[in-house]
Amino acid sequence: MNPAHDAPARPAAPHAELHRRLHAIVGDAGLVHDALAQAPYLRDWQGRWQGRAALVVRPADTAQTSAVMRVCHETHTPVVTQGGNTGLRGGATPDASGAQIVLHTGRMDRIRGVDPVNLTLLADAGVTLARVQQAAQDAGRSFALRLGSEARCTIGGNLATNAGGATGMRALTLGLEVVLPDGRVWNGLDRRHQDHGGLDLRQLLIGSEGALGVITAATLRLQPRPAAVATAWVGAAQLDALVALQDALRARCGGCPAAFELMSGEAVALVLAQVPGTRAPLAGRHAFQALIACSGTCAGPLAGPLQAVLAEASAAGALGEVAFGSTPAKVQDFWRLRQGIAEAQLRAGRTHRHDVWLPLSRLSAFVAQAGAVLQRQAPDVRLLCFGHLGDGSLHCALLAPDATRAAVDDTALQALGEALHALATEHGGSAVAAQDLDAPRRHAHAIEADLLMRIKQALDPNHLMNPGKVF
Repeated sequence: MNPAHDAPARPAAPHAELHRRLHAIVGDAGLVHDALAQAPYLRDWQGRWQGRAALVVRPADTAQTSAVMRVCHETHTPVVTQGGNTGLRGGATPDASGAQIVLHTGRMDRIRGVDPVNLTLLADAGVTLARVQQAAQDAGRSFALRLGSEARCTIGGNLATNAGGATGMRALTLGLEVVLPDGRVWNGLDRRHQDHGGLDLRQLLIGSEGALGVITAATLRLQPRPAAVATAWVGAAQLDALVALQDALRARCGGCPAAFELMSGEAVALVLAQVPGTRAPLAGRHAFQALIACSGTCAGPLAGPLQAVLAEASAAGALGEVAFGSTPAKVQDFWRLRQGIAEAQLRAGRTHRHDVWLPLSRLSAFVAQAGAVLQRQAPDVRLLCFGHLGDGSLHCALLAPDATRAAVDDTALQALGEALHALATEHGGSAVAAQDLDAPRRHAHAIEADLLMRIKQALDPNHLMNPGKVF
């Protein structure tokens, strides 16, 4: 067997010895060993995955994280890094072996500094996204990422998963501080907005899901705070109409919309039925709906251009209904509805989620054919589509209500997911599924898989970092 593909090593140090060494680094406040206290760290927030851990370790800073990783490297102890634990794929959940430790970054929660002139903010990995947004706002700036879990998700987790679609963390991050698997610290925080020199280690580590190291801090890119924001909610019978609408907004409102959140009518209806406090923004039912926000740094009104574009689309028959965010409360209701999709899925039944990337010109055909596949093979399964229209990123959730458990089991849902993946490939796109904990992510090309495994082998030769999730 190629050593690069060997199974991850198991701990060589006895549990008591590992406990003693880690306790000496992080103290009582940084070690969770009681079974009841460990429970929240051992399952994902959806309750879909459950694991076991030798210990839960909560270092307070980068120095402690480095010391913890040195011990784990010396003792061949596998490590699963966890932030806010809001992910949807189980990437921050330990496996069932009980051999792994969970390294939780929640105590590393300091905003180290904000530089409004240089448009940067330096934050520890455990700082929540909501706190970063507030700190930027307090400095007269803004941070572009918005997520439904922003009150709980952490910057470290956002970086590890490259969260955010069109305004993902790759575009919003200028520098990183990372503890490598052997405990060494790479300090790449002091980065320029434009750096044309050589390979970019920062981009290698963003999106690596804790498989190459522990991100402990980041220098984030801020923006001038918008002087004007205009928000609307629209409904359409055809997805192509929303793709064309986005193009029109780019031309008339100055660049890309700050948000263009697409939802199928099924997804909207599910949230309204399952999540208390949500309100329907439109009177009728529409096959597709979108939350649109346009923002600008100049004081001129944006509502006029947005209204003009939407009025033209409505007059042409492209839109069925439009509602404007005329008050802050109404805008909040819009975002509450969009952000409630994950909660609604959890309440409604078993969901298999697939993330699909497609050329914008192929989105409509893909969704139509995916619906036809489900109608033929599993008419009781609902297809919920939602995502960031700006980058062709679409979340496709296969929802099997509990009442269909006997007719549609997990094997059947997996087969449907495979059909979605094949369909995405036919349309020039790609797809990944929420994986079982013991199933590493597959790669479409053997050369790609080999190159990624060589990088993993170079940085983590013992395969101790989040084993089995990505590699």
